[in-house]
Amino acid sequence: MASLFQVRFLLTLRSQIEGKICNSIASAMASPKLSSRLAFSAPLPPPDLPVPAAFRCPISLDLMKDPVTLHTGITYDRHGIETWLDAGHRNCPVTNQPLLSDDLVPNHALRRMIQAWCVAHRSLGMERIPTPRIPVTPAQASDLLADVAFAGRRGDRARLRESVGKIKALAKESERNRRCLAEGGAGRVLSALLGEWGDEEILSALALFLPLDQDTCRQIGSNKSLDFVVSFLKSGDFDAGLNAALVLKNLTSSLPPERIEVLARTDGLIEALVKLIEKPISPRTTKAALAAAFYLVSTHERIAARVSESGIVPLLLEILVDADRSTAEKALAVLDGALGCGRGREAARGHALAVPVLVKNMLRVSETATQFAVSALWKLCKSERQGERAADAIKVGAFQKLLILLQVGCSAPTKEKVSELLRLLNAHRGGSECSERMDFGGLKKSF
Repeated sequence: MASLFQVRFLLTLRSQIEGKICNSIASAMASPKLSSRLAFSAPLPPPDLPVPAAFRCPISLDLMKDPVTLHTGITYDRHGIETWLDAGHRNCPVTNQPLLSDDLVPNHALRRMIQAWCVAHRSLGMERIPTPRIPVTPAQASDLLADVAFAGRRGDRARLRESVGKIKALAKESERNRRCLAEGGAGRVLSALLGEWGDEEILSALALFLPLDQDTCRQIGSNKSLDFVVSFLKSGDFDAGLNAALVLKNLTSSLPPERIEVLARTDGLIEALVKLIEKPISPRTTKAALAAAFYLVSTHERIAARVSESGIVPLLLEILVDADRSTAEKALAVLDGALGCGRGREAARGHALAVPVLVKNMLRVSETATQFAVSALWKLCKSERQGERAADAIKVGAFQKLLILLQVGCSAPTKEKVSELLRLLNAHRGGSECSERMDFGGLKKSF
């Protein structure tokens, strides 16, 4: 049972927690990522059922489901204190004494008291808190990864899949487990196995440990693992396509330029990536594929030309007609990169949606989208001698939008491009009518 001193101590400090402590915790919870992690699914007591103060977590003030006691003598819910530590805090929220993540000791006595209290009030609608699983230890993680590697060397597929399944289950169980396995080298072990076996189960496990470190990314980018990633991109399967796109996004964002150029030459990789954008499996897959395409086209003009030759420019323009904010930002980023090469600009000039779509996305999405839209239009107009694209931009209201951008303010590089675009457009204004709106219906149907 919990000591009487501990219960009295928590009762005494409750008022302090609601005042002094909540201020520092509120600032930590300000980030969306942190606040979402604190919203764990502990059973909620009925409104008319008072919860004993000793059963509440000092951080969330909710009923604890996995109480752990620190060396400071304060008990917290495991999720709450781990989230506090993950946010970069290294002190006890109540006593302000220094802490380590290894200081968390399960308080089984208090957990059983909470469970008994829940059972006693079941008639009032209170559900019993399930007994939490014990987090994996570094030694257990090391043994499990060694078992996976051993099964791979022996060619024992059944044992390999069983061990990989255990790794996935543990990683999904808690962030602490995932981090413990990652620190034990899960990414490195799984990437090596992926190159040997090409198993979708291994790929799905590997995706749980993203982002991978640079050594692991180099390992995937220099062996058969990459060929299997490409095959999964082509598969059309929901999970395999998503996991392959996420892994490829990690690779392209982590590898140095010279390694990305080697990666881009992988047979079928660019074509598979563009196909995934053309025939989307899910919004998340599409966004991951767009992010990977962006890193590719941003690396070198030669890669941008290869990606443009695969037909990505018309796809991006179609997507941008009615994309959500996140997708629009990524599609504009890829389009801007593609227009950095002659093949990309040629493809855009041959598409009636190019200028209207870029002008449309200048002000209506976000500052990031504005930056890429202005840059893409600048590349398109600057590279022309006849000024056809400049004249088209004037007709759909680009001149006025660019003036507004100068008035409301933008980043220095964007402002420079805006000023140059205004000079280019001004030379072709003449008596052109500037329209504020553009009907994309007819244009979209014709392509």
